[in-house]
Amino acid sequence: MSSSDPQNSASGSQDPASFLRSATFSRDGPAVSVENAVTANDLLSGAYDPAKLHPLAQLGDQLDYLVLDDDKTSELPGAGTAIPSRGWSDDLCYGTGTMYLSGLALGGFWGVSEGARRPLAVSNTRLRINSVLNSVTRRGTFIGNSAGVLALVYNGINSTIDSFRGKHDTAGSMAAGALTGALYKSTAGVKPALAAASVISGVAGIWSYVKKSV
Repeated sequence: MSSSDPQNSASGSQDPASFLRSATFSRDGPAVSVENAVTANDLLSGAYDPAKLHPLAQLGDQLDYLVLDDDKTSELPGAGTAIPSRGWSDDLCYGTGTMYLSGLALGGFWGVSEGARRPLAVSNTRLRINSVLNSVTRRGTFIGNSAGVLALVYNGINSTIDSFRGKHDTAGSMAAGALTGALYKSTAGVKPALAAASVISGVAGIWSYVKKSV
């Protein structure tokens, strides 16, 4: 910007306001139209490009594939079965949840059957429904909680045995089942503990064999 009157011509006695009113200004170079004027949006878009903020920006075709650790299954020898597993956390979560829900369903059917056959002093529909609901609540929660605890302990022991031995096989599963059953019935005496250990060990062995065979 340049003034038509030299700045040195303004005397100290002249009023600055009067000098500014009489001064004229001109711009060197071509005039800029209103349509081509720079706006705040242009400044922000140039400084903060949304494409540059993305983690995969400007990669183009340089990205061949992604390696996601969440999709990797367990590399433990013998762990490759019909049911994919990423490790002990999958077995613990999915196994416990599946057994808990299965126990609830089984206990619910047992409660319905028991409540429907229970003799009542007075034959009444409301009393029959109440009897069924009481039986379902009692049997369903008992079997569901018991199955969930057994699965939780079994998967924890089984994963520990597999980690210690460095492989997963039927023998380790049966050992984990035996320890789980003995611990579950340990307060009932020696015979109940041995019986529970035998039953759960057999079930664990059958389940492990079926998973590998399918």
